[in-house]
Amino acid sequence: MKVVELVTSVHAYGWSPEELHFQYPHLSMSHIYSALAYYWEHKEEFLIDATSTARLKLTEVKNTRQDDTNAIYNLINQIGYKSGRG
Repeated sequence: MKVVELVTSVHAYGWSPEELHFQYPHLSMSHIYSALAYYWEHKEEFLIDATSTARLKLTEVKNTRQDDTNAIYNLINQIGYKSGRG
């Protein structure tokens, strides 16, 4: 399990370390506290990484939408549809 997954659970659900242990019994309390401490010591790096990841995903979505739009226009042109002609 990644540190970011634990931190996400804390932020999303407000889980305490004890609740994290209940939800993820394969993790010891020491591992949970260590992961949370690591996050707090490196929070800025996590935020930078999260921001970069979000920007990358947004770019991928925009590109996919543009690709889909282009594909629709290409299909319309292939079948010979012209706007305003019936």
